[in-house]
Amino acid sequence: MKPMNAAEIRGSYATLLLPINANETIDYGRLEEEIATLIATRVDGIYSNGTAGEFHTQTEEEFRRVNELLATRCEASGIPFQVGASQMSPQLTLERIRAAKEWQPSAIQVILSDWFPLTDDEVMSCLERFCAVADPIGIVLYNPPHAKRVLPPALYGRIVHELPGVVGVKVAGGDDQWYEGMEAHLDALSLFVPGHLLASGVQRGAHGAYSNVACLNPRGATRWYQQMLTNMPGALELEGRIRAMMNEHILPFITRHGYCNAACDKLLAAVGDWAPVGTRLRWPYRWIPDTEADRLRPIIHAAIPELFAE
Repeated sequence: MKPMNAAEIRGSYATLLLPINANETIDYGRLEEEIATLIATRVDGIYSNGTAGEFHTQTEEEFRRVNELLATRCEASGIPFQVGASQMSPQLTLERIRAAKEWQPSAIQVILSDWFPLTDDEVMSCLERFCAVADPIGIVLYNPPHAKRVLPPALYGRIVHELPGVVGVKVAGGDDQWYEGMEAHLDALSLFVPGHLLASGVQRGAHGAYSNVACLNPRGATRWYQQMLTNMPGALELEGRIRAMMNEHILPFITRHGYCNAACDKLLAAVGDWAPVGTRLRWPYRWIPDTEADRLRPIIHAAIPELFAE
């Protein structure tokens, strides 16, 4: 796969979710079926080892097997894919980046060193080493709200000026002031925001999403992104209903019941019922019972039927 630059990383990317057996092993048969389904929906891209891909629970052998499977299938079908080389240890991240280069992804995702927040200069040093090892493949910085260090727009200005190997970033987005601060950097940086905020994000300059909406229905999420390019008012109206659904039915699992984000993403996939992923997470994380997916399925389908239309 040809490495992608910032201008080429666009659209609705689907995350690879790990099907977990009762004995906590990865079910590679179900994983292969999931990849085949994602490819068939012609999403804009697929990425591995994000939060919902449970990169933080994988051994290095599992990391290799998951990504070799993804790379083989995406290369054969021409679907852009990004390998998540994230690890809490920057030394292990470097090892994962070296492994990821073998699979020739369109980009490589990383997090910043995790145990102690980095200073600005340490952020630059960390990303500089990641870029040097990944070259000529670009780096996408995964910098969600739960990161130990959430970077401000001014630091992204320094990154794009000094580190052209950083081609993209996944962030939570922000208010109008935040987008104004990011505007000067968007020619050199692909900006991806949360899936359920994508229409309003695109309206203000974002380029795509590593999408929780694709967890719910990858084909519908891709179709919604295309709507943004031709009918933004309609796309914004649909976003309003998606956000209302998330706030009413999904967010309480985090705020009220203490489940992690990955549990909610797997719940969405179970509601969408497009692949045999299941809701189980790896120890020590709790997962949301399948019965909740059964309860929510008719409610969510009725609230946003466009996402499920074939």
